[in-house]
Amino acid sequence: MGTTKTEHFTDRQNSIATLAKALGHPARIAIIDYLLTVDSCICGDIVNQLPLAQPTVSQHLKELKNAGLIKGNIEGTAICYCIDEASIANVHDFFTNISNQLKIKNKSCC
Repeated sequence: MGTTKTEHFTDRQNSIATLAKALGHPARIAIIDYLLTVDSCICGDIVNQLPLAQPTVSQHLKELKNAGLIKGNIEGTAICYCIDEASIANVHDFFTNISNQLKIKNKSCC
């Protein structure tokens, strides 16, 4: 597989790409949806909400955490996860900017 040449892109572009990649799986979207319905939870609670094995859910949580979309705190033998609001704000700002630019752009394109 070739290199991605991320050094040729801005920090913002690389950051948004990392967030988008982490959101690129329906299980991760389901985890975000679930975390939005609770204040915080442990991994076991998330496993009960998804039709996936615990190791698979843990891997998805790891990807979301590595991308910065969620935060996790160790509480005893469990990890309590919650949404990282700053990263979600970055995603929101990116798509809001796209939407605003499309409103300005000539609507006769393609």
